Amino acid sequence: MAAPAADLFLRKGADRRLRGGHLWVYSNEIDTVRTPLGGFAAGDLVCVRDTSGALLGSAYMEPQSLICARLYAPGERCPFDQALFRARLTTALAGRVQAFDKPFYRLVYGDSDNLPGIVIDRFGDYLVVQCNNEGVERYRDDLIAVLVAELQPRGVLLRGDSRSRREQGLAGGAELAYGEVPELVPLEENGVQFLAPVHGGQKTGWFYDHRMSRARLAPWVGGKTVLDVYSYIGGWGIQAAAFGAAQVCCLDSSAQALEGVTVNARLNGLQQRVTTLRGSAPETMATLAAEGRQFDVVILDPPAFIQRSKDLKKGITAYRRINELGLRLLRPGGLLVSGSCSMHLSRADLILAMQQAAVRAGCQLRVVEQGAQGPDHPIHPAIPETEYLKAIFARRI
Repeated sequence: MAAPAADLFLRKGADRRLRGGHLWVYSNEIDTVRTPLGGFAAGDLVCVRDTSGALLGSAYMEPQSLICARLYAPGERCPFDQALFRARLTTALAGRVQAFDKPFYRLVYGDSDNLPGIVIDRFGDYLVVQCNNEGVERYRDDLIAVLVAELQPRGVLLRGDSRSRREQGLAGGAELAYGEVPELVPLEENGVQFLAPVHGGQKTGWFYDHRMSRARLAPWVGGKTVLDVYSYIGGWGIQAAAFGAAQVCCLDSSAQALEGVTVNARLNGLQQRVTTLRGSAPETMATLAAEGRQFDVVILDPPAFIQRSKDLKKGITAYRRINELGLRLLRPGGLLVSGSCSMHLSRADLILAMQQAAVRAGCQLRVVEQGAQGPDHPIHPAIPETEYLKAIFARRI
């Protein structure tokens, strides 16, 4: 594919953020007199230029979106083709291989790997790919060709159920792009075995991002009782049991997810110490508290309560409420692990919500550890949106 032939001119002063390293171009930054957005289709390649014509980089277009162009080659004019995918993949792979001794990780994390709109999770011989917007969808065949040639996987699965795809009206579901991919694929995390439902599970079927925080459970759970809320297929709970917890209860609203917990407990020989409980997290936790149930460790890993900045106030209330419920189920001296994958929620706001929850629950908290996304989710220093994950370990005193 040829290098970008068209130009996209910015308004005066709109180049400052891109010169600082950011990769997103907003529609209100375009000089639409010189380059009307109506002249572009999703996926068209452009040279982004300032008002004087100086090159800022190569991008692909998303003209119908607020983020109307995404830079994939800052400061360069080059194609979005197999050669670029190969170079980007080589760099991304080198970072993962250095961090992890086994091939189970997020291989590509969008903007942080200079592949905007693309997410790839690796499960040993299998790859699960998300192309999260219409523009990058045009190049998926070239991307898959490079993945097959460079990694020689047994299968590549496309997953299309991200929020950004839904908002653009793109097809969802799972599509086999190469080879064969079983319904459940094996992975290992922190020495514990799992089977991930990559065809029908959440996102790519697994969440590698909390890996480092889950490893830090080990010193805290030996001989303890653990409640894993929003457990999904047991990423936290099964590892707690593997690290020596006496009893683990995994709570989730999804019967399919809890079937996954059972499968993964059995896979690790932990079925005698892992139970499941189905129900709405707030309602079920309130019922457990009314029954007088208590645990030594309570883990809260909810879905993103804050999808957009306008939802911040409501979302903080939701985090405070779920943490209060968790504290009412936690024995004095116990450990509360509170997670958030809401990019719009700061770490400070999460800790404040936990403190407010403690006041309401009539107890005190002390933060003893903090966790973040692992090295397979690298943070781009110029793009704060790439940092989203928080895990706060706090003792009830």
